[in-house]
Amino acid sequence: MTRSIVLIAILFIGVGTMHFVNPKFFVSIMPPYLPYHLELVYISGVFEILGGLGVLISPVRKLAGYGLIALLIAVFPANIQMFINEVKSNGWTLMTIPLIIRLPIQPLLIYWVYRCCLRGQTPFNKGTSSKTQQAEVKLNLE
Repeated sequence: MTRSIVLIAILFIGVGTMHFVNPKFFVSIMPPYLPYHLELVYISGVFEILGGLGVLISPVRKLAGYGLIALLIAVFPANIQMFINEVKSNGWTLMTIPLIIRLPIQPLLIYWVYRCCLRGQTPFNKGTSSKTQQAEVKLNLE
């Protein structure tokens, strides 16, 4: 298991847990057009935790990756709503900068999950190259 897989698991399990620890925050960033805000917060929290656990289990990692990518796409409107809420409440402040930066991070998270769970490669642990593996095999045979 790679560091990337463990980091993804920690990230999603941690954020998913926060949906239950501080649901008011997540309800506050729900887009107004969605119904059942609290219920959706709990549902997304459950799926974040399940996805985080799933990436740790090799036979279900790919399925967990698909689920986490779908979840990241589904919750993206909440990130936009968080930015809108801040601008409406306080105007353009220093706090809007991290919220703007947060928006393009979502596609990067999607790519990270894709690389780790669906392609089997990780940005942090690419493993050994085929040339390195060939050299190791050659050394072992000698």
